[in-house]
Amino acid sequence: MKGKTILIVEDDAKIRQLLKIYLEKEGYEVLEAADGSEGMQLFEQLDPCFVIMDLMIPHKSGEELCQWIRSEMKSDIPVIMLTAKVDEADRIQGLQMGADDYITKPFSPQEVVVRVETVLRRTANRCSKISYRGLTLKPLRGEVKLNGELIALTIHEFKLLYFLMRHPNQILTRDQILQELYPNVERSVIDRTVDVHISKLREKIEAIEGAPRFIETIRGMGYRFDAF
Repeated sequence: MKGKTILIVEDDAKIRQLLKIYLEKEGYEVLEAADGSEGMQLFEQLDPCFVIMDLMIPHKSGEELCQWIRSEMKSDIPVIMLTAKVDEADRIQGLQMGADDYITKPFSPQEVVVRVETVLRRTANRCSKISYRGLTLKPLRGEVKLNGELIALTIHEFKLLYFLMRHPNQILTRDQILQELYPNVERSVIDRTVDVHISKLREKIEAIEGAPRFIETIRGMGYRFDAF
């Protein structure tokens, strides 16, 4: 399970779509921006875990976007730059700006997927979060955001959401959830506790206007986190 959101900033719609198809096939959620300004907006709003950007994009160049991510946003998330520039000096300049990798055009979309996997393995400690459809959970910070807005959860609501998001699109029984939340408590004592936690969690992450429905009740079986 990947559970990572990748932002592609590329003005060529065909390239964006091709990369999206290949990345989604590997389990990533993909956001698309056609220019630097839109890329900034999506970055601030949806907090992606990875950025793939073309250098020559309208409004804000890839260089400006990368510097903004590193300097103003103070983010060290992985960045891969795409460019038609092939000179070694250009590649070195891109890496010095803070890019983690640099891919020249034309390229194979499968190569990009492999590069993403390689960079993520190398930078795993820099991207400790799970994100689906604008809902982002950072386990090390104990932080949850929906479309950039911080959501206050109790410790058990946070643990429940973290458990659900670690098992996207899988049915989790009440017994499994209880074991995760209360490993040393008798099941009979808190039989309906899961339903209460689910209800309160839904109120916080689904009640906001326009928010997706994340948690699905599977009658007679349990609950499922709908990632897509």
